[in-house]
Amino acid sequence: MLFVETTAPEKRMNLRRELKSGKLLRFPGAFNPLSAMLIEKKCFEGIYISGSVLSNDLGYPDIGFTTQTEVAQRGRQIARTTKLPALIDIDTGFGEPLNVTRTVQELIEYGLAGCHLEDQMNPKRCGHLDNKTLVSREDMTKKITAAVKGKNLDNNFLIIARTDARASEGLDKAIDRAKSYVDAGAEMIFPEALADEKEFEIFRQKISVPLLANMTEFGKSKLLNTTQLQNLGFNVVIYPVTLLRLAMKAAEQGLDAIFAEGSQESIVKDMQTRKELYDLTRYEDYNSFDQSLFNFKI
Repeated sequence: MLFVETTAPEKRMNLRRELKSGKLLRFPGAFNPLSAMLIEKKCFEGIYISGSVLSNDLGYPDIGFTTQTEVAQRGRQIARTTKLPALIDIDTGFGEPLNVTRTVQELIEYGLAGCHLEDQMNPKRCGHLDNKTLVSREDMTKKITAAVKGKNLDNNFLIIARTDARASEGLDKAIDRAKSYVDAGAEMIFPEALADEKEFEIFRQKISVPLLANMTEFGKSKLLNTTQLQNLGFNVVIYPVTLLRLAMKAAEQGLDAIFAEGSQESIVKDMQTRKELYDLTRYEDYNSFDQSLFNFKI
């Protein structure tokens, strides 16, 4: 009961198979294990674990404060709760190429299906902010090569290279970087902060490997729908911060109501019910372990 029946190697193989299907795979961002379980219940194809969300969850801005241990452990906590493959953000790789190799090996052992590595310098920043600084193409390709070496534990683990070059170097150089990253072993490209549908189309024309689209709110990219992304030939779409933003706004409104009204009575209708929570966490199923756990009626 503590782990789903689908093993981590099976999740990775399933992701590989789905990527060959030609359909767009939707990966909403999970901000905790419970939200990952909800994503599966709603029949999405995968789970995304955002570095920004992990930083924010710890009370930090998204500037590379998190450590490899914090990210890997949180990735394990989320990935173990669902049969879906989970992709995780490892920012700039937590150090030099050797650190990237170790990070990939840790993620494989912890049940993740893949990760993406970006070409920013530390301290990094959100991909949709201005004035980002990039590492050289050579330094990034070294890290990608190191990431690929870490796959010796499971070759189905997916290595994704993110380039933030569009904002600072322009679209053509972002494409050139992406081609270099593919040559170094990246199996998917994540072009961050493309401006419009035409730029997504051009990237698809120029890059042969699968592509990942980031549909984050309040960013530089137009929010394209799944039909548009499918028609453009993208393979994966992530919604990295959507659930966290929804949850935090609902929490803020709930606190405002309690403060103003002295009770949560008016907002109970907006809450997940006790039964819905218990169903999601499979409370009754745990009765097979201990008959005394679920011996009541709601």
